[in-house]
Amino acid sequence: MPALSIASLACAATPPSKLKTYRDFAARRDGNSERGRIVFFAADKAGCALCHSVDGSNAAAGPDLSAIGDKFGRRELIEAVLEPNAAIAVGYESTLVETVSGETYYGVVKVADAAVIELMGADRVRVRRTRADVKSMRPSPTSLMPENLHTALTAQEFTDLIDYLASQKQLASAGASHRGTPDVIPEVTKSISLRPLLSDHDRFADPVARPPGAPRLGLVWFGEIPGRDSFLAAHQSGTLWLMEKNGQTYVKTLFADFTSELYSRTGPNGLLGVAFHPAFAQNRKYYLKHQVFENDTIASVLVEKIAREDLRGDSGAPSRRLLTIPCVTQNHTGGCIEFGPDGFLYLGMGDTGPQEDPNGHGQNMQLLLGKILRLDVDRRSAALPYAIPSDNPFRNRAGVRPEIWALGFREPWRFSFDPQNGDLWVGDVGQYRVEEVAIVRPGENHGWNVYEGYEPFSNQHRAAGQDYVAPVLAYKRHYGNSVTGGYVYRGDAHSPFYGVYVFGDYTSKRIFGLTQRDGQLETVRQIGTSPESIASFGRDRRGNLYLVGYEGMIYQLDFTGADFAAAVDEAANARAKITDSKN
Repeated sequence: MPALSIASLACAATPPSKLKTYRDFAARRDGNSERGRIVFFAADKAGCALCHSVDGSNAAAGPDLSAIGDKFGRRELIEAVLEPNAAIAVGYESTLVETVSGETYYGVVKVADAAVIELMGADRVRVRRTRADVKSMRPSPTSLMPENLHTALTAQEFTDLIDYLASQKQLASAGASHRGTPDVIPEVTKSISLRPLLSDHDRFADPVARPPGAPRLGLVWFGEIPGRDSFLAAHQSGTLWLMEKNGQTYVKTLFADFTSELYSRTGPNGLLGVAFHPAFAQNRKYYLKHQVFENDTIASVLVEKIAREDLRGDSGAPSRRLLTIPCVTQNHTGGCIEFGPDGFLYLGMGDTGPQEDPNGHGQNMQLLLGKILRLDVDRRSAALPYAIPSDNPFRNRAGVRPEIWALGFREPWRFSFDPQNGDLWVGDVGQYRVEEVAIVRPGENHGWNVYEGYEPFSNQHRAAGQDYVAPVLAYKRHYGNSVTGGYVYRGDAHSPFYGVYVFGDYTSKRIFGLTQRDGQLETVRQIGTSPESIASFGRDRRGNLYLVGYEGMIYQLDFTGADFAAAVDEAANARAKITDSKN
């Protein structure tokens, strides 16, 4: 089989003026979705059907687009077609493979295990090679989608294509009927407010100069520094920033720069998680979770750092690496680390792909992938730089990694503990149908990839007699496609939001709140909208909550005047719209 040609995918960059012509035309003119469907499937036009399916099958190299209109607004769809390398869909980054015999292959990883690697190119051709045949395998920041796709179209045809993509939405009937998967999540009558902590001039921009169209890196974490009335903000590029209050504003100074120590060039990689030791004010220890690229492999690592004596910067002492977890692909590498009320460090690890987890990483108890781990970082075992807590649920089970605290996760993106009762809340990013919010307890199996939400997904790795724990909530694609876990609000005890779990969606920028009873969904509401993509949330010792905007701003959530119980009457709104249209 011939090599997938890299040269055939390369193309000259379109002049900015021409991009603007298409961008402005599609933004201001109406298109025709039926004509756009013809453009989508025509090989001599956009030819999108070669790389994308629209029937939910995910049969091509690119992501399935059957609900793309729910995931992105019109302007975002325009940018995705014009500049495909600026924001590559997670899990569909390209990989470059060189064989021992000198062949070169380029495509999206579809199968990857200890024996073989299989890529699919833009032409849907699959290339399968044994690991023994592979000389090197490197992630690429370039999308399989050509940058000049629009040049084969008139401005009107491009606009029609955008209309067709915008019309692709998840059916209201899609998915099993379950109280934990509501068809409608009503909005509160008065939304919460978001107060920026910085001026727009002081936002946390990407510190690394990147070529036009290249993916940008963003702000990913924010938390209060123990023992100080100050905060720490973490940028994906590897920089940490100290934020100290000066009157009514915050002043930021560089706390540490670890850009040379981590890998952040492709996919959702880089510095993704930070945690302070419970005794940080005394021992100055804090922990980072980030990616490295070693031996042609991306790996997630957990490292221990030491702050300066004044706690206002890093000491410069070398990192102590505690854990290295090799990743199969460049996505779903996890991100969250946090100390629990028991003093142990919890770490969330994704399945690392490929899409659909065909190797069953989430269910494989000999791997740390697709799991939540629990470590004692204050002690060491004979062979490890950490110890296994004596009550870890799988500590003494043969053939099982004792670090595992719970299993069956796809990409646990942010988790937190309720300070009142110790419940561990997890936001787990879904595959095709839903996003999940779960309360997780020791030893539980949360189902991936046997289940996605409440629905069966695959029987390939189903185990007889295994109990699979359902989430509290599984929301559908028209509300977002990338959940960001948050916190249970325990600030003002008189607030109607006291005891409400507050979380969001990175893509839709919606902010939600929910309550539960005995693990069952009680109430869920849309309580606000973020100006930026929601990368994370933060909480201070007083219980105040903060939102981390990926584009660089931090906001404090203000619940004053908002009412969680009062919801907009969606049916009345719909009737009013019909009446208005007749008038």
